[in-house]
Amino acid sequence: MAEKAYLPVFSEAAAEALLQLPRRRQRRVVRLVQQLAARPHVRSDYRLSDESGRTIDYLSVEDYVLGYWIDDAVREIRIVEIEDAS
Repeated sequence: MAEKAYLPVFSEAAAEALLQLPRRRQRRVVRLVQQLAARPHVRSDYRLSDESGRTIDYLSVEDYVLGYWIDDAVREIRIVEIEDAS
């Protein structure tokens, strides 16, 4: 039986970054986040700690860098940063 995807949850900052993109690029980022939510434990490119000490994973995919952390207890992937790397 296939494992159910995690639910993507966008922080306010990530949502604002997403809304600043043109509509076509918004759809592309949403698809990338959905793919990440389907396989959240993929190896990230690097990790940094935020101001609270939480480890944030960063994944470079296509023209974007996604910053996120995984909440396994509630099966959510928290998107905290979206950066245009093009």
